[in-house]
Amino acid sequence: PLGGGSCGCGEPVTGLDATIVGAGPAGSAAAIGLARAGANILLLERSATTGDALCGGFLSWPSLARLAMLGIDTEALGGQTVRRLRLFAGSARSETTLPAAAMGMSRRRLDSALQAAAVAAGAGLERGVHATGIDDGTVQTRDGAALHAPSIFLAAGKHGFRGFPREPAKWQRADPVMGLRLRLPPHAALDRLIGDAVELHLFDHGYAGLVRQEDGSANLCLAVHKSRLGGTPEALLRHLAEDNPRLAERLAFADWSRPIDAIGHVPYGWRDGVTTPGLFRLGDQAGVIPSLAGEGMGIALASAEAAVTAWRHGGANAAPDFQARLTARMARPFALANLVWRMGESRWSAAPMVRIADFAPSIVRWTSQATRLPGG
Repeated sequence: PLGGGSCGCGEPVTGLDATIVGAGPAGSAAAIGLARAGANILLLERSATTGDALCGGFLSWPSLARLAMLGIDTEALGGQTVRRLRLFAGSARSETTLPAAAMGMSRRRLDSALQAAAVAAGAGLERGVHATGIDDGTVQTRDGAALHAPSIFLAAGKHGFRGFPREPAKWQRADPVMGLRLRLPPHAALDRLIGDAVELHLFDHGYAGLVRQEDGSANLCLAVHKSRLGGTPEALLRHLAEDNPRLAERLAFADWSRPIDAIGHVPYGWRDGVTTPGLFRLGDQAGVIPSLAGEGMGIALASAEAAVTAWRHGGANAAPDFQARLTARMARPFALANLVWRMGESRWSAAPMVRIADFAPSIVRWTSQATRLPGG
């Protein structure tokens, strides 16, 4: 339901209380909350089908709690339970029990569940609609439609959106960060290697995170500076395997015939509390925490929850205050995640950091808690 016409008609679509751009975790969670509050909303998704997004295969314990509050049965989703954090840097290794159980799950399964819940709650969902701009309370689409609503929720993920620049810190601009993802097919030996852990493999100018997913496959995501990329992503991974034997053990199960997904210039550490009345910026459109913290999905779900609460109390005019409060909540976890990231991608500090983690696991558990988005 569009509340006023067809999205592809080229005429303004009216009668909506809110338009949500992006049906990933942030947008879908906001749609669930708004629809349950009785709002007439339209959820726009540029992809015709639900794909497996590059980032976001790890769900922390606060994220699982937020999903349960949305009515999502995480047990029924069948994700891989994650109880430990394993760190590698050269010959250094540590393993720590997490403060609570987390989960590894593909974005395809997570997004599908959230989108289905949004539709069941009464949200309208339009696929294959590419929003190109926002102007004066109207979302413009590539096919010429104009969707007007008093409130707009921008949840377009890590991809840039016209008119809303996300500038990385100055130190990143000369050598921007790239995101790479390689899937490792299911294998019994890979299960034994990874088990119920999420792994971080630290190396010079980058790191790789590895977690198993619901079908037994493993998601290997890298954040690496462009200067380290050199030639092809395949060449980089093979070179990393030569220098990092524990990573090489995992890469031995890779299907090199499958493409390596990539996204450029990810502004890790960026956050911005500036917005206008009626515009709520969610998830990666509000701030991008370094992915080694494993809180990207947490930011998405928590920002959606806070935005819906703000909207219910103040409507469209609540957006600026919501954005400022969200930015303040992100300050501490972002600062700590940035510090750990900088240390972890340095050839001088990565191995000592892992050895300290092995000697004092309580520090790892505290860091795991402190990089979660606090309630607010």
